[in-house]
Amino acid sequence: MKAVMYGAGNIGRGFIGALFSQSGYDVAFIDVAKPVVEALQTRGSYPVRVLDGAGYEDVAILRVGAIDGTDAEAAAEAIAQADVMATAVGANILKFIAPNIAAGLKLRCARGAMPLNILICENLMDANRVLEGLIKQYLSEAEQAWLGENVGLVEASIGRMVPVQTEQMKDGDALRVCVERYGYLPVDRDAFRGEIPQIRNMVPFSPFDFYIRRKLYIHNLGHATAAYLGLYTGKMLIADAIDEPEILFLAQGAMLESAEALSKKYGVALPEILRHIQDLLARFANRSLGDTCARVGADPVRKLAASDRLIGSARLCLEQGVTPAYLCVGAAGAVYEYLKENSREQTEQNAAEALERLSGIGGKETLQSMILGYYRFYAGGDSLCGIRRAAQQIKAEAVGGAV
Repeated sequence: MKAVMYGAGNIGRGFIGALFSQSGYDVAFIDVAKPVVEALQTRGSYPVRVLDGAGYEDVAILRVGAIDGTDAEAAAEAIAQADVMATAVGANILKFIAPNIAAGLKLRCARGAMPLNILICENLMDANRVLEGLIKQYLSEAEQAWLGENVGLVEASIGRMVPVQTEQMKDGDALRVCVERYGYLPVDRDAFRGEIPQIRNMVPFSPFDFYIRRKLYIHNLGHATAAYLGLYTGKMLIADAIDEPEILFLAQGAMLESAEALSKKYGVALPEILRHIQDLLARFANRSLGDTCARVGADPVRKLAASDRLIGSARLCLEQGVTPAYLCVGAAGAVYEYLKENSREQTEQNAAEALERLSGIGGKETLQSMILGYYRFYAGGDSLCGIRRAAQQIKAEAVGGAV
């Protein structure tokens, strides 16, 4: 059996490619990082180090090879012969790999090959539709029809945390990837074409929309909130941030608000989501991962997009009658970080303009006034205690209780 893993980075090697290998597939990684490609071609294996509070476990990932992504012909041929495929390149890179994927699918169509399922392992809402649109640009009308019937564009929820790999983590091996122990891969059951491949720890769900939003609006949301509060207070690691009681309180509060909204929208029992939150908070505190606030808080432009973790979850709360008192703390932190990164003066006007440009939030919206209210605390250099008290006050007024 042959698997193609488009992307040989942290998630590609540290999670999806490893699952393919452990499920009995020969894995061909496609990437443009020549040192990684050459090392995989030469060695045919690489190590994954699983970290937890008790130490670590080294796992050898075998039967792997690599293809230079600039070799369009070789990439297309690998896709044409694959039994299963996945992408883990980053949402912004999908448009660059779409031509090679399309070329491989053209070959499959011409050869009358069996259906192919592509697991889309990107933090991106509606990733299946995005990738489909990108691929279709390079297909004829007949090939597009074949695509719809024979190619499963399968959204996946990437829950495993894989930090930026330091030299210490590599421990003398440039291919080593350090990961947390959690390793389940929820996927959209309804998106598969033909038989569902048997892949270790892959869990097909239907309907899948809830799991995509649970990942983005609870996991990614809580992670981002902790990161922006950590950056604001000079914390290096996510574990450092979560160790701060005020940050833990605010991040957990945001996750709980999103949990309530998700439970109402999808009819999922709240205790199930609450258990997931407790597990996530314990995993955020995994110091051995060395995950930094800078990495998790990177790219505030994407994180402030209208349907992404901060704004999308806040809008969902308002739709479901939940006041996003804690959720807006993280959004304000992202605006503050965006202005700082772009050397913009920390003024309320600049913050409002950034919100409207990045999130589509206008001056008459409730969300703008809530986010800007917290932004004033950030811009004024206020303490976390002040931010927490403001959030508690808003929440108390929303539910008609006392602080």
